[in-house]
Amino acid sequence: MTPVKQKTLPCPAKGIHWNPSREELRRLIEKMPNCRISRYGSVNVQTRVVSRSKASTYLVTDSPHDHSDQTLPVARGLEMAKRQDDYLRDRDVLVIEGFIGDDPQFKVPARLVMEAAFPNVAAMQRALYFPATKEELAGFEPEVTVIYTPGLKAEGFPSDRLIAVFLDRGITRVFNSDYFGESKKGGLRMWNRIVYERGGLPMHSGAKIVPVDGGSRAFLIVGLSGTGKTTTTFTRQNGSSPVQDDFVALMPDGRVHATENGCFAKTFGLDPKYEPTIHAAVCHPDAYLENVSQKPDGELDFFDTSYTPNGRAVFAMERVDGYLEASNIRKADVLLILNRNENIVPAVCRIQGVQAAAFFMLGETKGTSAGGAEEAGKFLRIPGTNPFFPLRHALQGNRFLELSQRIGLEVYVLNTGRVGGPEDDPRSKKVRIPHSSAIVKAIAEGTIEWEKDRDFGYDVAGRVPGIDGTDLDLLQPRRLYEAQGRLDEHRALVEKTKKDRTEYLRKWPGLDPAIAGALR
Repeated sequence: MTPVKQKTLPCPAKGIHWNPSREELRRLIEKMPNCRISRYGSVNVQTRVVSRSKASTYLVTDSPHDHSDQTLPVARGLEMAKRQDDYLRDRDVLVIEGFIGDDPQFKVPARLVMEAAFPNVAAMQRALYFPATKEELAGFEPEVTVIYTPGLKAEGFPSDRLIAVFLDRGITRVFNSDYFGESKKGGLRMWNRIVYERGGLPMHSGAKIVPVDGGSRAFLIVGLSGTGKTTTTFTRQNGSSPVQDDFVALMPDGRVHATENGCFAKTFGLDPKYEPTIHAAVCHPDAYLENVSQKPDGELDFFDTSYTPNGRAVFAMERVDGYLEASNIRKADVLLILNRNENIVPAVCRIQGVQAAAFFMLGETKGTSAGGAEEAGKFLRIPGTNPFFPLRHALQGNRFLELSQRIGLEVYVLNTGRVGGPEDDPRSKKVRIPHSSAIVKAIAEGTIEWEKDRDFGYDVAGRVPGIDGTDLDLLQPRRLYEAQGRLDEHRALVEKTKKDRTEYLRKWPGLDPAIAGALR
């Protein structure tokens, strides 16, 4: 690799390799002892850490009341920063520079400083940044920086790992994790604050444009990792065009700004029959794979979870059929809130006004392996389904209420899990990808027949084109419980759910009282 003009880093390093090319990074990855080449020609790296380290993530501040998540005193954060700097004095680093977002009025310069022994992380981040021109790189000044040392332990912190977020400085320091997600989220967490301060709402959201007679409708899809956000975004109802996979900014005028030039997709259960777009992109030579099960002949096994169910792949958005840039969204029309539930949440419900803000704030779902062992399989509530918002979470709910009413956003909850019980309960029924796809198509076309739900006050579907009579109980869970003689169980779940939701909303200081009391 050929070093370019020397720039200034916020940390020392023995040697600095600036903005290596994709080909240079590929050669370095192939030399890694934990790298294999798949049958499709892609690199597949097995990491030590297989998910985000939430318990090891701290906002460095002496004002913990300004944040909802765990914090670390500034003095302790600076002590760890010095330890990382001392470590890097004897090591080479790879520096990757680019932009979060591509709108000329809203693209955030970002930089990754990566311990050189882990080029796969650098390559994956390079694929997600929007590229900078030579002229832009010459005078590049990042607003957000991630300094990443997988080889350095952080003794005394959970699992000897630390993600130290210096929010006011725009710097995230990562210790002892070789999982790519910490690089990706390190930049996006900082970007969350930038969006909020510009009057927008950062959303853990995919985006797509769905053609309909006489025009098109712009959809945003929020949900925790593993709940079907990527699948819903890339499923092509009416030949819909995906715009963004993971994070967008919703602005006061309804415009949507993108963040990434690629996708970091979960690969477990990837089936070309139901997800042909994602499958084709993952099975491409340019894809970067992380912890995907691979057979001796190089074939990928998306159903083997013996190492981890959180296999991942990074691929460029240009590999996605029908991809459109976010500039094609003039105004967001529809928000889908994904909830991988397993009891009385219908496959779809329509929510309005302050109730919509309450459901956005609830962020309900069943956790997956993407959130680590502390989340997998557990029922979660995470405001906005956004675990990366670095300020007080009440701000998300209040901003959502303000913007959704101003824009006239239609809001729906989609259950991407089950109705009537967990997977091991033979009485339960699965909401499958074709069900969800039919619902999204019907929302876009306005063909759902709605009825008022007697228990929760939202609208439930009486009929959805493409979902036949045998699956109507997915649309109205009470039908399933009643047919199975379980109405007492249903009533108990209704009362408990209302009580728990209200208690949860009331725990966030500063949340608009109308939102906190909307679900009683």
